[in-house]
Amino acid sequence: MNILSNLLPQPVGQSRAKKQQRRGIELKSKREIDIMRQASKIVATVLKEISETVEPGMTTADLDAYAEKRIREMGATPSFKGYHGFPASICASVNQEVVHGIPNKKKLLCLGDVLKVDTGAYFEGFHGDSCITIAVGGETSLEAAHLIRAAEESLYKGIEQVKAGNYLLDIAGAIEDCVKANGFSVVEDFTGHGVGRNLHEEPSVFNFRTREMPNVKLRAGMTLAIEPIVNQGSRHTKILSDKWTAVTVDNSLSAQFEHTVLVTEEGYEILTDRTKV
Repeated sequence: MNILSNLLPQPVGQSRAKKQQRRGIELKSKREIDIMRQASKIVATVLKEISETVEPGMTTADLDAYAEKRIREMGATPSFKGYHGFPASICASVNQEVVHGIPNKKKLLCLGDVLKVDTGAYFEGFHGDSCITIAVGGETSLEAAHLIRAAEESLYKGIEQVKAGNYLLDIAGAIEDCVKANGFSVVEDFTGHGVGRNLHEEPSVFNFRTREMPNVKLRAGMTLAIEPIVNQGSRHTKILSDKWTAVTVDNSLSAQFEHTVLVTEEGYEILTDRTKV
């Protein structure tokens, strides 16, 4: 989850740079990393279960109720619910909705919808955070399937650049190159972020090359939420009247994937890896 556009009244780069100078970046201890593994495993479990059970005719409110129930059953609390007033345990964004879609009892899912489900779990003082994009019913258009594949591929291209000694721009460049090679655009209104004791921590983890934010050197013990958001058309977004839901300005489709990732000396560990739950 990333809510920069909701909370920052000034340009992203300027504000984030000031915050980073003020707060710094936390390196997690072995004990803290162990707790984050558990928080992230809860998130991965919920997203995997949702991906296996979502079907046409369900509502986004159904998915939200399921996610909250499962997060609490596993001993955690939903990271998103109440966060700066967000009313739900998941963000459920459909088709042209980019991020922060609010679950709704009237929002029926249809065969072929491009559904983004983003959620977090707070466990023993630490958060895990992850997002997946699902083709509802397992079927969608060829163009939408290409978009979903490209968004997921860009995430892993970025993660491949994670290791102590590399830089945020290594991640950003790999993501941007992958997205553009597939003919799509990277959303620049939202970025990834550090995650741990707080849902959003420094540094900003951007998905595009920029000089507007600090190019931080990665160190072992950092925990990052890497989350490329990829649009079929224009990269530009707008916020709806609910003050949360971001949509594409040209009504094109959008896809997003996110993992909580630990920086190690040799490389990385994907803490929200759904293949391990």
